[in-house]
Amino acid sequence: MTRYAIYYLPPPGPLARFGAEWLGWDPEAGVRLSHPLSVDALVAEPRKYGFHGTLKAPFRLLGPEADLEVAVADLAHRLRPVWPGPLKVERLGSFLALVPQGDQTELNETAALIVRFLEPFRQPLTEAEIARRKPERLTPKQRELLDAWGYPFVMEEFRFHMTLTGPCDMQPEALEPLIQPALPAEFGIDSICLMKEDREGRFHLLRRYPI
Repeated sequence: MTRYAIYYLPPPGPLARFGAEWLGWDPEAGVRLSHPLSVDALVAEPRKYGFHGTLKAPFRLLGPEADLEVAVADLAHRLRPVWPGPLKVERLGSFLALVPQGDQTELNETAALIVRFLEPFRQPLTEAEIARRKPERLTPKQRELLDAWGYPFVMEEFRFHMTLTGPCDMQPEALEPLIQPALPAEFGIDSICLMKEDREGRFHLLRRYPI
């Protein structure tokens, strides 16, 4: 296990089941799942992270794991559930993702608080980690955020999404009929999940914290 992260994972139910079967990895059970070979290459990139929304991007831990667990429990008590609107498949750059369609203000504030609160547990980026983020392709603001928080898409650059594919030419309309039956009538975030990476680079759920 090398890195930790704070994710939103859908609670057990239709959306979580769809995501695990679509990507072929269940981070809660920690098992690979079979899925049609026709989508294997399409989801190879996001598979190891599991179906999730990032709230604090993967980081190497500074300090004991037990201290991080205590901090995340404390953090969960400080947060309140947010309801950012119904989910819809959208194209974000080169990939497809589920994106909330309502007011994102409270969700963005929650994500920023999580990043700030857990920053003392993040080891600084190495030069190799910075290089993997391709800083030459980032905007000046994104590079500033990368240096400050270890990830370029936080604070004002944050946009909550749940990744469905790697880079592809598929249009959202092609995926919507498959995922529509699994979408909740109301989408809310009422828990945060502490994740841990294994030596193969797959992320596992350590614990879900109600907020």
